[in-house]
Amino acid sequence: MAGWLLDPQYQALSAEFGSLSAVFALQGERLTKDPLSEVIRVEFNGVRYYVKRYWGGGKGLRRYIGRPRVKAEWQNLRHFAKWGVPTAVIVACGLERQLGSFVRGALITRELDNTEDLALLARRADPRLQDRAWVDGVSRQLARATRTLHDHRFTHNDLKWRNLLVNDRAELFFIDCPTGSFWWGPLLRYRIVKDLACLDKVASKVLSRSQRLRFYLQYRGSQRLNTSDKKRIRQVVAFFEGRE
Repeated sequence: MAGWLLDPQYQALSAEFGSLSAVFALQGERLTKDPLSEVIRVEFNGVRYYVKRYWGGGKGLRRYIGRPRVKAEWQNLRHFAKWGVPTAVIVACGLERQLGSFVRGALITRELDNTEDLALLARRADPRLQDRAWVDGVSRQLARATRTLHDHRFTHNDLKWRNLLVNDRAELFFIDCPTGSFWWGPLLRYRIVKDLACLDKVASKVLSRSQRLRFYLQYRGSQRLNTSDKKRIRQVVAFFEGRE
């Protein structure tokens, strides 16, 4: 049994995006592939779309029980939109099950115009990263969006620079969140540290200590650090020590 939803605004593309079978028949530029999924890029009427096709529900037990990875991703993107966190527009999504078990699924998002991921900017030493005003503007957006997720007891779980896009107007977008989830208590606190550590991993190589500290203060909405903040910062800085 297959369930598929195409946004009414894109009914003109029903031949291409109107069913799961049609989506799995699409040919396009392959961007990534792994044992569970692949991403291709297609273009229609001058607009590009990213098509994520899954034939595995996820790693470990998720392959057999629980929420499939593709469903988690579209639900998380909808959470972002609901909370006011800028993200990609979902064009279509759905999945197929047989006897209750996941068979395949897909998610289609519209390309965010004129965007690049922050990891690419870091790798090529983009001059914008030397512009203090530009960095501050992006930092404030990132701090506000990250705090919004955490205030909802939600963590991204893969909050790396490659999953953050910025456009030519210095507007920031969150993408690719199939492993994000809600947490409580000590697990939430641990996951928050992990999110912040993922962000700081690249930031520590391309930004100054004062810029990194300013981001944390923006995230906290504070002017100065308290004892709890200092403890968390130590945890963030030490998070990946001995892991790589």
